[in-house]
Amino acid sequence: MKEEIKKIVKILNSGGVILYPTDTLWGIGCDATNESAVQRIYELKRRSDSKSLLVLTDDITKIERVVDEVPEIAYQLVEVSEKPLTIVYPKGKNLASNLLAEDGSVGIRVTKEIFSKSLCEAFRRPIVSTSANISGETTPFSFQEISKEILEGVDYVVEYGRDLPCAEKASSIMKLEVDGSFKIIRE
Repeated sequence: MKEEIKKIVKILNSGGVILYPTDTLWGIGCDATNESAVQRIYELKRRSDSKSLLVLTDDITKIERVVDEVPEIAYQLVEVSEKPLTIVYPKGKNLASNLLAEDGSVGIRVTKEIFSKSLCEAFRRPIVSTSANISGETTPFSFQEISKEILEGVDYVVEYGRDLPCAEKASSIMKLEVDGSFKIIRE
């Protein structure tokens, strides 16, 4: 796994797009700070860039680098969450502008899954994570369900985890405001 991660980091650093296993499902990813790489993902998914993409990181403290203000409760939520939790923060920063929602918010998930966590640690920047499907089509929850178009549209398909089962469920999503108030978007 370590050698493959080194290879992937080079691809991400050069603006490449990858297909990789995450804590929820197989995702399409790139450097979350690279606008052209993010644009390639929108084009591959045939998705409007008015629909934001979420990002993965390996540690809650790294969120401070890409969000203006992290509500104190976010640390506790990430720590106690037993299943993958994406938190939408009010104002992203230091990320590709086309990654953010129209209101400037950004969805971030701290991954605990071994491969995606190790990849985020090695890359040292957040990585885009969006489902490996064309927008509007069924979300694939296993590698075998990913369409040929997606497989051929990325620069690299990760070897690790192709035979492992995914969580078979997308993450929970909540929008968290600076004052600690929140709204559940998806359970």
